[in-house]
Amino acid sequence: MSTQPIKFKKRPVIINAIQWNVTMSAWQGIMDMGLAQNRWKPGLRGSDTFYIVTLEGDMLVSQGDWVIKGLAGEFYPCKPDIFDATYEEVKL
Repeated sequence: MSTQPIKFKKRPVIINAIQWNVTMSAWQGIMDMGLAQNRWKPGLRGSDTFYIVTLEGDMLVSQGDWVIKGLAGEFYPCKPDIFDATYEEVKL
């Protein structure tokens, strides 16, 4: 086993994602991806947020965040700057 850091790169995978923008169509898109009713909770009172229930705990989704469906069917939020640096759109 090496005592020096080893470089790795992410495997190329295709994910489904939708950007949260507080519209009925965005919410419907998230539901259409399969986010079950018992996997989210209302957000902060008076805000345009909600929580996604994940294995790591409840994660807040704010205006402009991306909601990603992972390879195992799990959901999690991603801030726009991280999303833009990590993903690019797949044209089919």
